[in-house]
Amino acid sequence: MQRKKLTNAECPIARSLNEVGEWWSILLMRDALQGQRRFDEFSQSLGIAPNMLTRRLTALVDAGMLERVPYSQRPLRYEYVPTAKGEDFASVLMAFVDWGNRHYAEDGESVQVVDRQTGKRVQLRFIDPDDGRAITPDHCTVQPGPAASERMRERFGRKRAHSEPTA
Repeated sequence: MQRKKLTNAECPIARSLNEVGEWWSILLMRDALQGQRRFDEFSQSLGIAPNMLTRRLTALVDAGMLERVPYSQRPLRYEYVPTAKGEDFASVLMAFVDWGNRHYAEDGESVQVVDRQTGKRVQLRFIDPDDGRAITPDHCTVQPGPAASERMRERFGRKRAHSEPTA
């Protein structure tokens, strides 16, 4: 059964999941952002079937997350290099690490997000673009943006109405 395409969905989460929502794709991006580039490296790291690996790499190239670059002419072989769009995905992976450590690291954290220069552990934050103030995710919410449709605005209106305390 063919899965539904979310390419034209208004929600940015749905559109993003359309491109990288399959777990092999997320793990491939993890490995690519950690420096793996070649088919054999991905295959060895993930233990993924070659036909599935080919499909997932092709989908990530088509989505603009990876670029296919030849590294050998005879035989012709390619490596897969993260694009700027793919590099931006690092923050999503770091959010996964943060969330996974809080909820699924019963035996301790096997991976941590740290400052590249100091090696000190860091926490997930958002930055106010006007004053540079750090804001934790629990102090954030989402709201309709300037390009939101009426349907999206209504959806958020219902959410607020249901979450407001009753008198």
